[in-house]
This record gives sequence, structure tokens and C-alpha cells, in this order.
Amino acid sequence: MTTSLLKVGAAQFASEIGNVDANMDRHLHWIAEGRVQGLDLLVLPELSLTGHHGGENVLDCAMHRTDARLVRLAKASGPMATVVGFIEEGPAAQFYNSSAILRDGRMIHIHRKVNLPTYGKLEEAKYVAAGRFVETCALDADWRAGLLICADAWNPALTHLAFLHGTTLLTLPVSSGVEAVGAEFDNPAGWALTVRFYAMMYGAPVVMVNRTGSEHGLTFWGGSRIVDPFGRELVVAGTGEELVSAELDFGTVRTARHLLPTVRDSNLSLVLRETSRLVDRLGVPDFVRDDD
Repeated sequence: MTTSLLKVGAAQFASEIGNVDANMDRHLHWIAEGRVQGLDLLVLPELSLTGHHGGENVLDCAMHRTDARLVRLAKASGPMATVVGFIEEGPAAQFYNSSAILRDGRMIHIHRKVNLPTYGKLEEAKYVAAGRFVETCALDADWRAGLLICADAWNPALTHLAFLHGTTLLTLPVSSGVEAVGAEFDNPAGWALTVRFYAMMYGAPVVMVNRTGSEHGLTFWGGSRIVDPFGRELVVAGTGEELVSAELDFGTVRTARHLLPTVRDSNLSLVLRETSRLVDRLGVPDFVRDDD
């Protein structure tokens, strides 16, 4: 059986905090480079258009999904799918940490970050609202992209949902600083382990893209990587600005999922039943009862 190939790239770089227009040139540069390299998919970091601390300037840098600058990036992408990150202004002046997939002059998919971290040096919930959906986007007949943002992947239930919705390629734009969680938590090692685990567990490649540089006491370590469906690292970036790429063969997804059928055996009806039973027993949001 003939299966499709997909050439994917991860471009890591630093963004100017809260200045969308200044960051446009960086995006156009990496999009042009991706097209020169013949990429089918290019993934840029979380909040790539605003910087990690762009949320502090939310009123100045928020963009509607129809913003002319996003349209420009979509047109520049041509047939290459490009994942960009920005502060989205939704209906009723609600703001979200969003990533979108752009291709052929339009936005074909958008994800609003669901899991907003409020620990360590992270306080996203002060600036943006949480998303409410986990969906996927078909790139072609074989490749369906799951798009989660950074801390979304640290809630395993969200990743599980993405794969049950048909993900065959997980894209993870992140903004990970060495000091973000705490001195005793190794963020680089944690991400390396998490990405390999999800790839192997679900039999699907993962593209994780971090930023570089520093912002407000956080040092972003780069380390973007592409991992195959068996959890093997195909390419890992260093700490500076660069674009790394790899070619993926859907045949390896078929083989991996035949050997370890996690999605097939997920038993969604049992998970739904037990989750509902847990909610009935414990209530929401109080997860501790006096008689426990």
C-alpha cells in the first residue's frame, strides 16, 4: 500500500514582546525559508506573534481571526500549512491564547489554549480566557493534525481527546522557560520525555516547537524536536534560532498503531461512564468530601 509523505519543519526564534508588526518580518522570513525547503507543514512557537509575555499587552496586540496580518501570512504560506500563535480577540471582547493553521490564503484551523498555567512564574489566566474545545484538522487524506498549546499537553486527558478525535500528527507550539516551574523541575528533560511518551503511546509523530531568547527573567531553551511514531527523535534543535525538519511517512504510523493499538483500545464508553460517575460522586469543583 502506498502511503503519503509529509515534510514538516519547526522554526524556533525569539519574538518582540507585544509588537505584532515587528514580529511579522520574522514570520515572513521563516515562512519563506520553509517554502524554499519544500515543507508541507511549518510550526512556529506559542504566541509567536506577540512573545511569551504578550498577554500583558493584550489590548494592544490582540487580533481578530480575520486580521489582515494573519491573511498576509496565510497568503505567504501558499500550499504549505503554517502554525502561528497569537492573542485572539473573540466575540464580546474575550481574549484567548490561540494558535492557527494557515494555508492557501486562509485560516483552516484554530485552537484556543485550554489549560492555562497558574504556577511557578506562569500566570496566564490573569490575561486570557481558557478555550473549551479539542479538535483536529485534516491536512490530507492520511495526515490529521492535532494542535495543542504548551500546558495543554501537561493535561493527559486533553492529549487523549486529540488522538480520539483522529490525530495522526500532534503539533505542540510551546513557550518553555528553564525557570518557569521551579528550580527542582527540569523543563527541557520534562518536554523530551513527554513528547517521546505521547508519540510512542499513540503511534503518531509529534512536532514540538519552543521559542528562544529571554523575557522578564525567563530563559527559553529552544530544543524544538520532531519525533517519529515509535518515540524516536528524528531531529532536535539547539538553543539558538533555527529551523529543523524531517520527512514523515504515514506507513510508520500504520505500523506503530498496528503494534500498539492505544487508540483502538481506548474504551471511550468506559471512560465516559467512569468520568460521569466520578462527577456524580464528588461534584464539581469540590473533589474532597468529608466522608472520604
